[in-house]
Amino acid sequence: MTKRQEVTITILSAAAIALALLLSGRLWLRLDLTANKVYTISRASRSLADDIPDQVNITYFVSAKLRQLYPVPGEIIDLAREYVAYSRGKIRFTVRDPAKDGVEADMQMLGIYPRQMQAIEHNEATIASVYSGILLEYMDKSDVIPFVFSLETLEYDLTSRIRALVSGKPREAGIIIASSTKTLEQNYRNLTGILQVSGYKTRTIPAGDEIPIGLSEIIVIGGVDTLDTGALLAIDGYIQNGGKALFMVQSIEASAQGGALQARPLTDGGLAAMLRSYGVEVEEAFVLDQSCLTITYQSAGAGFPMIRLIRYPFWVSVTREGGNSAHTITSSFSGLDMFWPNPLVLRDVEGVEAVPLLYSTDDAWLMTRDFAINPESSFMFTTEEDGTKGVKVLGAALSGRFPSWGGTADGGEPSRIIVIGNDEFLNDEYLE
Repeated sequence: MTKRQEVTITILSAAAIALALLLSGRLWLRLDLTANKVYTISRASRSLADDIPDQVNITYFVSAKLRQLYPVPGEIIDLAREYVAYSRGKIRFTVRDPAKDGVEADMQMLGIYPRQMQAIEHNEATIASVYSGILLEYMDKSDVIPFVFSLETLEYDLTSRIRALVSGKPREAGIIIASSTKTLEQNYRNLTGILQVSGYKTRTIPAGDEIPIGLSEIIVIGGVDTLDTGALLAIDGYIQNGGKALFMVQSIEASAQGGALQARPLTDGGLAAMLRSYGVEVEEAFVLDQSCLTITYQSAGAGFPMIRLIRYPFWVSVTREGGNSAHTITSSFSGLDMFWPNPLVLRDVEGVEAVPLLYSTDDAWLMTRDFAINPESSFMFTTEEDGTKGVKVLGAALSGRFPSWGGTADGGEPSRIIVIGNDEFLNDEYLE
């Protein structure tokens, strides 16, 4: 037997063994060729096994009909198998069909409910009742994702829920409505629902009250002109103790006065300065973009009202490409509408890493003066386009040891914050 024949036989033997393992299900291998590596979990998810003392069970309850008609269940299964592959035996994954396994009666008790979805078979459209829910179990604790039909936030949901189960600390978000013109009840009811569906308990925290260290995170909406020193020190103290925060802030307020849209810069009471010390500045400017929404408005013409349509560049439509695909938070970003957003400028702060999350298109520009936002003044929208055109940062993530705003420490515990230059994108008025 020649040397070449020996090498050939060795390669073929190895290939045969690998094929046998694949067919037997003992070896799972998949090449992720998608543009954003949607099936490749992040380093944080791959390292979960380091923090899991005992076994975590993931059960995906999915109807056979759903698997037959749509590719998404298969994609969910692939992503879950990534967790198993990196878990060193700490995570076990099972797929079950509630109808075939005779457990449909148990689904409601688990918190998993069927959804009505359209199914087209043999050129006929029917409505099918299907399941696609995930049960997570760790020792005597469990958590449920009632229905999942997208990969967009699935990795975040799985990793954060597994960590919460293992640590025994429930996920609870504190909401601080710091806007002078908005309330949780009137403007952000949907936010509470979104958080609850994502597995969070929510707590409203009045501005200035002490923030419990045990909260998973806080969400601060508005506050550039309203948060005083006491409120800022409470927020900073929470961050210095390792608390995570999402800031949705604007430096200019848009509102309807006398039936016309107007804008006014907000006088900073300290929040903008505090964020600047952390490493991000919310500029006093509007971002306008060719990628925008079309609005309908009523104008006076020839003595009687006229309904007009106009592409309104202040309502920026952030595209899929506007998400930072290299960051875990936006790796599966699909798009977002933002209403009168302000641009962010990232600053170098020792011990803090700042990373852009959301971008405008390169056809965006700024309005830094006059702030003529009424559709009737559309001729003024592009007055600064030539000198300010280019990609703008609309959202950013910062992590590290943030300098203490109160000056009581040289940087506390490591923490993370996200800053979005817009407090309207979750406003019920626009979501609906």
